[in-house]
Amino acid sequence: MKRTGMIILVLLCLWTIMAQSCMKFRISDEQAIEKFKQAGVALKIGRLKVNSRTLHYAKTGHDTLPTIVFVHGSPGAWDAFEAFMRDSLLLKKYRMISIDRPGFGYSDFGDAMNLQDQSMIIQPLFEKEKNGKPVYLVGHSLGGPLIIQLAVDRPGYFDALVILAGSIDPKQENPERWRPLFMNNPLKFLVPGAMRPSNDELWYLKKDLRQLAPQMDAIKERVYIVHGNKDILVPYANLDFGVKALKNAAVMDTLTIPGANHFIPWSHYKTVRAVLLKL
Repeated sequence: MKRTGMIILVLLCLWTIMAQSCMKFRISDEQAIEKFKQAGVALKIGRLKVNSRTLHYAKTGHDTLPTIVFVHGSPGAWDAFEAFMRDSLLLKKYRMISIDRPGFGYSDFGDAMNLQDQSMIIQPLFEKEKNGKPVYLVGHSLGGPLIIQLAVDRPGYFDALVILAGSIDPKQENPERWRPLFMNNPLKFLVPGAMRPSNDELWYLKKDLRQLAPQMDAIKERVYIVHGNKDILVPYANLDFGVKALKNAAVMDTLTIPGANHFIPWSHYKTVRAVLLKL
């Protein structure tokens, strides 16, 4: 029994060490710059200090063009949208910025925040990168409600929101009761890499959405919602909720992708790109 206990303890220690170094879902700046260089696209890396926090982001395209800002899901990092950021058709029309949301990538990795606090950290980016041209927000999964939060907090600034499989309906969020077991105690170090901040923010999400939902009718920008009807991670019912909650949008354009799951930015790349090209 002592030998078995020692083996379990050693394995637990090894897993704890490995868990902190794996599954971070991020690429180094040097690797990313070289990867884009090989594709013939110049990639710029930005860092913005907001109070005691750091917002890390990547940028492609000419600074004289309208801007698309990509916001990834949970977990993830800016490079979730790397294919879009080096797409020749998009580069002809847009400057593109993709952020590491607070707690992910190189934006204070591991320290998750709720939607309102994330919005506060991201907002100064729009002033720093302001060029007098239209700005469009694109959010996938948890990035969907975050771009709504950004628009609520900065009314009239954005020209359009594109919500890709967005988790925006509080009724569709059923946070697993086990999640708090791995929050704010030593057990959290057993959760690997980016799954740790993801676990935290997914627990916060239902409360965040309850607070955000009554404010969604303040959105007056054009809104485009794209969702797969076979999405088992973020139910398709979120699309109908979005149509009703965002009732004052200047334009409400929805697209259902038959048979598609949650990962439409990659599985249905050309379909998503077509939406972006018509902004």
